[in-house]
Amino acid sequence: MGTLFVVATPIGNLEDITLRALRVLREADLIVAEDTRTTAKLLARYDIHTPMLSFFEHNELRRLDEIIHALADKNLALVSEAGMPGISDPGYRLIRAALDSGFPVVPVPGPSALITALAVSGLPADRFIYLGFLPRKRVDRQRLLASVRYEPYTLVAFEAPHRLLDSLTDVLTVLGDRTMAVGRELTKIHEEVRRGPVSSHIAHFQNEAPRGEFTFVIAGAPEGEKWTEEGVRQAIAGLLIHGESALTVAKEVASLSGWPRQRIYRMALEMGLIEKHGRGRE
Repeated sequence: MGTLFVVATPIGNLEDITLRALRVLREADLIVAEDTRTTAKLLARYDIHTPMLSFFEHNELRRLDEIIHALADKNLALVSEAGMPGISDPGYRLIRAALDSGFPVVPVPGPSALITALAVSGLPADRFIYLGFLPRKRVDRQRLLASVRYEPYTLVAFEAPHRLLDSLTDVLTVLGDRTMAVGRELTKIHEEVRRGPVSSHIAHFQNEAPRGEFTFVIAGAPEGEKWTEEGVRQAIAGLLIHGESALTVAKEVASLSGWPRQRIYRMALEMGLIEKHGRGRE
């Protein structure tokens, strides 16, 4: 019976790899890689010639059975495009399938953008909530942020450069002008970690085209902060998207805040954001 080794690889700087990871990659019968082109650069750097098989979002269903079958008599090393496999990448499905099939799954820990950004953010790292990649659609993104609005824990999320300003604006709208750190291109040549209020990051990136991969580390809600009327009104305004019905908005905010749905419905009408029994104003 083979073993699936879950191997962390560098998030940027190729020197950030453990001796154990290099040994496992050399000794494995096959490397299962999210991006074979990225992994090939790492293997070339360390003169490793283990064969590779791609496993990514668009071929995972087709490849899953093949890989599980190979585990019957081979040791496989699973690597993400960068960082620890299984964290916001298709590797999770392979790990789950290997466990369900009774194969040993062994971690080979190392770099992680999540932990790297959290460690240098200057914000509390004893308790945090990882939100993964923020949703692409604004309505979904605002709903997610609203759901953790009053959590006292530090929040961590990933974002792409082309959605950076939209997401920062949503953070400001839904969570307020909190302290946050924005990490860019961590461990790479153009590494940058900016710290300050959300509004300061918006002002900065309005004057500089966002490039690279970004990690947000956002301060949690002040201890004891609860859903006030002002907070509920902000959530109504933040979550309302053109085409949403009044009932949908009331149900969403009531679920998040614990306030009565009818009261929220009336507040939305008073705010002039939605038509009675209708949808958002165009």
